[in-house]
Amino acid sequence: MKVKNLLLLISLLTFELNAQKVTQPQLGSRSAKILKKSGLEFKDLNKNGKLDKYEDWRLPQEVRIQDLISQMTIEEKIGFMLISTSRLAGDFSFQQNAPKTEISSGFNEEDLMQPINMFTRKPLPVPNMGAAGTTKGVMTYNLRHFILRANTSAKILAEWSNNLQALCETSRLGIPAIIASNPRNHITADAAIGLSVGTTVFSKWPGELGLSAMRDLKLTREFAEIAAKEWSAVGLRKGYMYMADLSTEPRWARIEGTFGEDADWTSNMIREIVLGFQGDKLGKNSVAMTTKHFPGGGPQVGGQDSHFDWGKNAHYPGGMFDYHVKPFIAAINAGTSSIMPYYSAPKDKNMEEVGFSYNKAIIQDLLRKQLGFKGIVNSDTGPIDMMPWGVENLTILQRYQKALDAGVDIFSGGADPTMLLETVKKGLVSEARINESIARLLKEKFDLGLFENPYVDVDAAVKTVGNAEFQAKGDLAMRKSIVLLRNDAKLLPIAPKADRRPTKVYFETYFDDGRTKTPVKAFKPEVNKWNLEFVATKEEADVVILWLTPNGGSLFSSNGSPIELQLSKNKIDVAHVNETTYHKPTVMIINYTSPWVIDEVDNPNVKTVLATFGTTTDAILDVVSGAYNPTGKMPFSTPTSRKVVMENQSDVPGFMKPKGYALFKAGDGLGY
Repeated sequence: MKVKNLLLLISLLTFELNAQKVTQPQLGSRSAKILKKSGLEFKDLNKNGKLDKYEDWRLPQEVRIQDLISQMTIEEKIGFMLISTSRLAGDFSFQQNAPKTEISSGFNEEDLMQPINMFTRKPLPVPNMGAAGTTKGVMTYNLRHFILRANTSAKILAEWSNNLQALCETSRLGIPAIIASNPRNHITADAAIGLSVGTTVFSKWPGELGLSAMRDLKLTREFAEIAAKEWSAVGLRKGYMYMADLSTEPRWARIEGTFGEDADWTSNMIREIVLGFQGDKLGKNSVAMTTKHFPGGGPQVGGQDSHFDWGKNAHYPGGMFDYHVKPFIAAINAGTSSIMPYYSAPKDKNMEEVGFSYNKAIIQDLLRKQLGFKGIVNSDTGPIDMMPWGVENLTILQRYQKALDAGVDIFSGGADPTMLLETVKKGLVSEARINESIARLLKEKFDLGLFENPYVDVDAAVKTVGNAEFQAKGDLAMRKSIVLLRNDAKLLPIAPKADRRPTKVYFETYFDDGRTKTPVKAFKPEVNKWNLEFVATKEEADVVILWLTPNGGSLFSSNGSPIELQLSKNKIDVAHVNETTYHKPTVMIINYTSPWVIDEVDNPNVKTVLATFGTTTDAILDVVSGAYNPTGKMPFSTPTSRKVVMENQSDVPGFMKPKGYALFKAGDGLGY
C-alpha cells in the first residue's frame, strides 16, 4: 500500500511539473455542465458543481481511476464487469439474410430474438447472447460495455452511438459506454452471430485468410488503419477480434477467421492488425483490440468446437502447446488492450481440465506472470451459464468465484448483474479483487478519451465509412489474396486467340446456400473490362471458369456429427463439377473457408487451380486475364484425403505433418 501511495505521489509531482504544458482537449457534452478553471474547461460528470479528480483531464490517469473507483458503488462496479449485446429496434442482427429495413437509432426494450439457422430456417441451439433494453441496461443494471451486432447504415450507427453516450452522461457518475463489435470489413461465408457481421457499408476486404494470403504486411497495416477510421467514425471503439488461433486442425469450423497455420506468420499479421487499429498506444482515434482465443482455440478434439458439449476439449497430441501461444505473445508486445480465453477445457494431464476462463494456471501464471500481460481479460460469451466446461458441478456463484480467481475482468454474454453481485455480497470474492478489474476497464476508457468526448460527427461518419479511397485499397487486397496453385497447362493468363479474337469464356459460379434451387449460375459482367468474350453455355466456350464455394454450414449448425471436408459433403455436386469440366480446358477456383479435400474432382482437364478466401468476380477476372499477376500464398495446407485428416495431430501445422499429408502446402503459390 505504501508503494502504491508513493507512486501516486510521484505521479502528482510529475503532473505539477507539466501543468503549464497542458492542451485543452475537445469536450463533448450533451447534459453535463462545463466547469471552468484557470482558463480551462472540464465536464461536471457527477453533477456536484465542483471539479473532481476523475473529471480533471490534467491529472495522471492512475489518480483519476482511483478517484472514480472510490466514488462507485458496488452495484456500479458489478454492472461495469458485464458486456452484453445491445439491440436496435428491428435490426434483424440475429436472423441470417433477413430483409434490410430502415431501423430506429433509438433505444428499445425488446427481448432477444431467437437466432435462425440460415440453412434450415429453424431456431439454433446457440449461446443466449443476453441482451437488455439499452435504457434499462444503463440506468438499472449499470452496464457500460455493449456489443453491437446491427448491420445498418453509418448514419444510424453513429446516431445510436451518440444516443447511448448521451444516456450514460445522465447517469449518477456520467461514465461513458464503450461499444464493441465483431468484424465488419470482410467478405465471409459464415456471418453467424459472434463471428462476423458480414457484408456491411464499411469498406470490403478479403476474409482474414485472404488478408494472410496477400503476404503483404504493409497493406495489412493499412487495412487496420482504414478500418479503425471507419469504426471510430461511427462510435465503435472496441473490436471483438482478431483471432490469433491457428488452423492446425483442418476440421475446426472457425478456420475462416484465422490467419492460417503458421505461428510465425500469424504473429506478424496480429502485430500489424493490433498496431493498425490501436496505434502505438491507445488514444482518441484508436479502436481497442480483443485478441482471441487464448491460449489458442485451434487444436480441438475431432475439430469439434467448444461452443458445444461435444467439442469442449482442446488437446495437444503433438506436444505443440507453446506453438499456439506464439501469436498471443506478438499481440501482447504490440499492446493489445484485451485478451479473450476460449471455452475449451484442455485434455492434458499437465493442466487442470477446466475451461480456460476458469484456469488459473493459464490466465494468472502464463498470461499475467510469464507473458507479462497487463490488460483486460475478457471472457468469451457465456462461460458461466452456457459453456461451463469442467466446472459443471459448481453453482453459478462458485463459477464466478473461480473465474475471478483465475483472472477474468469482464464477463461476456449476460446483462443481469444479480448473480455476480451476490457472489461479492456473500464474501466469495472481495471488493478489492473487483477493484482490480474495474481499474483495468476504466484505464481502457480513459486511454480512448471517452471521458472527454465520446460523441461522433454523424455527417463525417457518413463520408468516412466505405469511401472510394478506402475501397480502392480493399479492391487491391482482394486481388493480392488470390492464390494460383496449379497452372500445368499454362492456361493462365487467358490470352486472345491466334487471330487476336477474344477467347470465349464460360464463367460459372457454384454456391449452395441450402435455400436456393439454382446454386449454379452463369456469370456475365455488366461491363466487360477484359479482352474476353463471355458466353452463356460451356459448349460455346474455349475455356471454362468454375468458381466453387463449398459450404460446411454455420458453426452453430453443428450437431456433433463427424466433420467432413470432402467437396461432396459440403454442398458441392461433384458429378456436376466433373461433367462441367470434362470437355473443355478448365480454370477451377475454390473458395477456401476450410482446408477442403478435393480428391473427388477427377478430371484431366482440371490442370489450373486457383484459391480464393472471400473476393469478387472482378478480382478473379483481373487475375485470370493477366491484368493482375497473382502473388498470393496459401495460409494453410490442404489435406490429400479424408484418411490423412482423420489421422492428423490437431496441434501440428500441415507443413510439419508427415509426407503425404498435404496436397497444397502453406506458402504455396505461383505467378505468371
